[in-house]
Amino acid sequence: MTAEKEELGIADEVLDKLLEGRDPKTIFESGGVLDALKKRLAERMLNAEMEHHLSEEEREAGNHRNGYGTKTVLTDSGKVELAIPRDRHSRFDPVLIGKYRRRFPGFDERIIALYARGMTTREIQAHVGELYGIEISPDLVSAVTDSVIEEVGAWQSRGLESTYAIVFFDAIRVKIRSEGLVHNRAVYLAIGMRCSGHKEILGIWIEQTEGAKFWLRVMTEIRNRGTQDILIAVVDGLKGFPEAITSVFPKTVVQTCIVHLIRYSMHFASWKERRVVAAALKPIYQAESADVAWERLDEFDRSPFGRKYPAIAQSWRRNWEHVIPFFAFAREVRKILYTTNAIESLNGQVRKAVRVRGHFPSDEAATKLIWLVLRNVQARWKSPPISWQAAKAQLAIQFEERFILAD
Repeated sequence: MTAEKEELGIADEVLDKLLEGRDPKTIFESGGVLDALKKRLAERMLNAEMEHHLSEEEREAGNHRNGYGTKTVLTDSGKVELAIPRDRHSRFDPVLIGKYRRRFPGFDERIIALYARGMTTREIQAHVGELYGIEISPDLVSAVTDSVIEEVGAWQSRGLESTYAIVFFDAIRVKIRSEGLVHNRAVYLAIGMRCSGHKEILGIWIEQTEGAKFWLRVMTEIRNRGTQDILIAVVDGLKGFPEAITSVFPKTVVQTCIVHLIRYSMHFASWKERRVVAAALKPIYQAESADVAWERLDEFDRSPFGRKYPAIAQSWRRNWEHVIPFFAFAREVRKILYTTNAIESLNGQVRKAVRVRGHFPSDEAATKLIWLVLRNVQARWKSPPISWQAAKAQLAIQFEERFILAD
């Protein structure tokens, strides 16, 4: 504790003086000690900025201090009235609280954090009013959240790794208003795993047109941002997607996502039987080889569930060309490919935020919210999966010189 006090540089005597004669219950309230400290520190910093601004050159030009103006700014705990120093030539624009700004540093971040949780602009307005006693307009909330659009654009066009061991392509459905009507649109996410096992979100794409042209545009964009090779691409079986991937990355192994295939199969089963049908499908994708898996698919087709739900085996056979690459890999790699917990967790958090909003007024609004959610999730991705060490060794053998570990 003593070391911590020394590091902060705040002596007990100073704290005693600050707290003298004050009700402890009001210390953290709006207008309490913390707000008083913010006011004094901000004004001291503003005066220091003014001294720096009034350089020798400025003074020689006849510029000097010209009293103070008052400005009420919004903080994360309430309103604070600051005395802003002025200069005679009106050229002083402080960094701490710039001209025409009414929000203290940190306030915008608080609004953006609430928006990232899926709250609407009016819900944020009500929340800030209840919590801090501050009246803000929905237009102010929109202006604050719109400030991240430039950051989204920079993120979406940033450079990527030259090689990704695995890239998972997945989609969520959102409602977006267009030309007076609300449409269901697919928002695609690409989650890349580097050869080191670390994950990152490569981009967000809202589907404008169906089919191969859209996928080709996405793949071309990824390549133009620096990616030269993808070892394995895991997709959800949409028509034209595998062909678009291999046209840009010809050596990529395209694998149908087993989780999506199982989920699609469940659409044909009754709700009560879904768990046992999923268990009956497990021997197929856990088979030792593609030949054994085909035999087990035949066995499932002849089983009571297969006869009751013939569309399930048919869907597996239709996708079989992009299911069998899976069996060329060792069990450690297979587990990475069909255990998509991180992706399912990611999609769950995005869906939660999207569900609260109902629908979006534009593609830009949808992208903005989804990016904020993704940014928060990705910040928690610190280490590779536990099973990556074993999978890494197998991938290095399978892909040889294409498996590149960054220095």
